[in-house]
Amino acid sequence: MKNSYLKQILTAKVYEVAEETSLDFAKLLSSKTNNAIYLKREDTQQVFSFKIRGAYNKMAHLSRKELDRGVIAASAGNHAQGVAFSAQKLACRAVIVMPTSTPQVKVDAVRRLGGEVILAGTSYSDAYAHALELEKKEKLTFVHPFDDPYVIAGQGTIAMEILRQSPQKPDAIFCAIGGGGLIAGVAAYIKALDPSIKVIGVQTEDSCAMIKSVKNNRRVTLNDVGLFSDGTAVKQVGAETFKLCKTLVDDYITVNTDEICAALRDVFQDTRNILEPAGALSVAGAKKYAQLHRWKNRNIVAVTSGANMNFDRLRFVAERAEVGEHKEALFSVTLPEVRGSFKQLCATLGSRNVTEFNYRISDKTKAHVFVGVQTSLADDAEKTQKLLEKNKFEVLNLTNDDLAKTHLRYMVGGRSVLAEHEELYRFEFPERPGALMRFLDAMSPEWNISLFHYRNMGGDFGHVLVGMQVPPSDKKSFKVFLEELGYPYTNESNNPAYKLFL
Repeated sequence: MKNSYLKQILTAKVYEVAEETSLDFAKLLSSKTNNAIYLKREDTQQVFSFKIRGAYNKMAHLSRKELDRGVIAASAGNHAQGVAFSAQKLACRAVIVMPTSTPQVKVDAVRRLGGEVILAGTSYSDAYAHALELEKKEKLTFVHPFDDPYVIAGQGTIAMEILRQSPQKPDAIFCAIGGGGLIAGVAAYIKALDPSIKVIGVQTEDSCAMIKSVKNNRRVTLNDVGLFSDGTAVKQVGAETFKLCKTLVDDYITVNTDEICAALRDVFQDTRNILEPAGALSVAGAKKYAQLHRWKNRNIVAVTSGANMNFDRLRFVAERAEVGEHKEALFSVTLPEVRGSFKQLCATLGSRNVTEFNYRISDKTKAHVFVGVQTSLADDAEKTQKLLEKNKFEVLNLTNDDLAKTHLRYMVGGRSVLAEHEELYRFEFPERPGALMRFLDAMSPEWNISLFHYRNMGGDFGHVLVGMQVPPSDKKSFKVFLEELGYPYTNESNNPAYKLFL
């Protein structure tokens, strides 16, 4: 299987449009991790993503008759630009179906390249289903973003360049995984030439369809996918990519949003370039994998796969990068309402730099304090918690609690005696007009909104915290409301931080 792909990769037509991107040594990141880390700069392609390789290789192998009918693709953005750019080169029509959650920077880029953009659905899978309908209706030629041998072979040319450019043999190559086209192509080439080089896939914790599929030995379809790394937000991987990854990829690792944000900052500090979240996924994975496995003096390559970043999202990235580098730990500390308890807490923290302090009196006997503490090492949060507990404080570590990081720290207030039968949910609202009204229209008028917090982070989805008073008799209809609404949600009603502060 890998040898059949080797020939296709060696004869791929990508260089009619794509560039051989550089392999850059990341000096600062290497020093920080005690490994030699190289960045394969696919973010510098003409469309700021590796997707141009696979898209053009597929389209260059179509007949003139197929091209004249026009091509259609479904994409969250980067494949769309690759198809539109290739269509310009090959003089054919390109229809691109994109999810409504696609960053505007990607939609505008596709249109500038002459692509006809149609927005449909909230995920890649929704857009894909609509594209298949249009393919039949308008007799267009479908160009798949990842599950196609020509696309896989086109992406595999990246591995060919890595081996040619590397000053010494890589110990491991890290690739982001959405549908699996990139890593399948890279693994097919690497394992055909040098099986000793590890190929490691990186996915987000909330969009890990490939990892779950490999674990279950069948393709798994996720109900929902996280949208921060929109370029890898795929509910089901390809049949061909799954077959290749199952046999050729050595290992996998997941990363969270904070770790991606920290990686975005790392790449900026080394290159002065800003990647998109999916583009930094491989770097986040390489850092985490090296730390978990205590690697030192290894030669590591991370494929920086894209740079189509919305500028407005950078505020969110900057805030969360600190947590991703373990530079801030968050705690809930319960104090007895007696004189000197606050002073005792400060004395216990000692020389540690307090980054945040939120306090609200709770009752006559105790108070709950929301505390942020600056850290430098990965286990500093755990050590601080143990120190506080040793000094008889009740402590809850909130460092990895999304409710605390996104909402709680901005709205510490205390429990309301009026909030009877309150259900607390976090939602992702699409950042477009009418999203809130759709929510309110779908709600039963019998359910009172008892809490609402929204903060614009510059993303394509707004993070909204909602408290609703739902009588026990309405639980069944409330569940129907959640499913029919269609917005991604998380039930936070049993989150201990909610019970302490809200």
